[in-house]
Amino acid sequence: MQSIQILAIIFSIGVFVGIVDLIRRGMLKEQYAILWLISAVILLVLSVWRGLLDKIARVLEVVYPPALLFLVAFVFLLLIVLHFSVIISDISEKNKKISQEIAMLKTRLEEMRKGGKR
Repeated sequence: MQSIQILAIIFSIGVFVGIVDLIRRGMLKEQYAILWLISAVILLVLSVWRGLLDKIARVLEVVYPPALLFLVAFVFLLLIVLHFSVIISDISEKNKKISQEIAMLKTRLEEMRKGGKR
């Protein structure tokens, strides 16, 4: 087993254990952790099962198979960042709408208070 393979296995296990710990402590919701857990498991499988990594590398004509492992990790990270960007955009729009509704309600309440004092 090469040192790069051992490093990849340790990294994959570390990510998996870290994600499970964050879920357990309530710092990460399960719905957001799924992508992380899937990516950690796939990286672990590719790290441990070197033959599969070699076969995929041959098919994709990648000369150095461990580089493919890090490419897969990079692609998963890009997918996770895209996923969170979509979520942040949605939350931003909802926040804007709520702020506008609060401003309208506040204006309406001030008008009602002024009308009641007369």
